[in-house]
Amino acid sequence: MHELSIAMGIVRIAEEAARKNGTVAVKAIDLEIGTLSGVEIESLNFAWPLAVQNSVLEKAEKRIHIIPARAECLECQTRFDIENLFDPCPRCGSHFIQILQGKEMRVKSIEI
Repeated sequence: MHELSIAMGIVRIAEEAARKNGTVAVKAIDLEIGTLSGVEIESLNFAWPLAVQNSVLEKAEKRIHIIPARAECLECQTRFDIENLFDPCPRCGSHFIQILQGKEMRVKSIEI
């Protein structure tokens, strides 16, 4: 389960931000996770309590913002929602697409 290592990485980011701001606790953390990021939200939520135990995030509110996947066809320039990396263009059927969003996994904000 790589979601535990992801959660522990988020803890390190939050601890660094808290240290820079001279505090020992974080009130809330906002995460952006794309539908094509490979992160299983349920697994992340399962691993979260273990990862944040005895850290600045232990009592913080965790807010996850899901970023839907979008792509653009490189053949006909149609923009469309996708569910899988290899979904074809709904207009021309081409598989030559560019992912525009949906692969994100980032800490958007930390409320101290």
